[in-house]
Amino acid sequence: MSDRSVVIIVPCFNEAARLCAEPVHELVDAADCEILLVNDGSTDGTADLLAQMASAHSRISVHSLARNSGKAEAVRQGLLAAIASGATHVGFADADFATPPDEVARLVHRCVDDRCRVVIGSRVDLLGHDIHRNNARHYTGRIFATISSVVLGFDVYDTQCGAKVFAVTPLLRAALADRFVGRWSFDVELLGRLAREGTEGFVEVPLLRWHEVGGSKLSLVDSVRATLELFAVRRALARR
Repeated sequence: MSDRSVVIIVPCFNEAARLCAEPVHELVDAADCEILLVNDGSTDGTADLLAQMASAHSRISVHSLARNSGKAEAVRQGLLAAIASGATHVGFADADFATPPDEVARLVHRCVDDRCRVVIGSRVDLLGHDIHRNNARHYTGRIFATISSVVLGFDVYDTQCGAKVFAVTPLLRAALADRFVGRWSFDVELLGRLAREGTEGFVEVPLLRWHEVGGSKLSLVDSVRATLELFAVRRALARR
């Protein structure tokens, strides 16, 4: 695996109260990767926190956006910066690390070792798995996932888990060239752009552990808005 370079994007907007260095360091070690912390125009102490984390570890860096642009654009800009740096594999994870570092690392290794194009973390509450999710979010998520599969034209159990890894390919570069139409449903749009040539090399991996963390920026109202966004995403994908 010495010929690969992995960069994981962590979008951050006003995360001073939730983000800590420990899981970031754990992810660096577990996945043998670099971390790019994207400061999405935060107005609290996030900028100083990210600067401290970057100064303390050579494999952690910061990419700052001048103003808050939303998670979709923060992730897109981070992925583009990682690809420009020469990464062979890129991915993203949420700043609350509801998907633990060792689980994100498992997705990285699956993508690299099995030469997958896309690896998607999936919150499936199987027997023996430790998945803790608010019931209301779970059921609204099932509605969202059902509509997403119709929009995409292929079945995905969980498009919205905040942990995904991609092999850097010309198609990924093309998929990231334009801003996403959806603010909250950008994951669906990205998968749709990447599936333009089929879904060979796409893998959905059930997570062994995932614990919902309080303070999410996504409210139940936003979940409804995200579902409505899917109709705009469908039109955008059709135009492509």
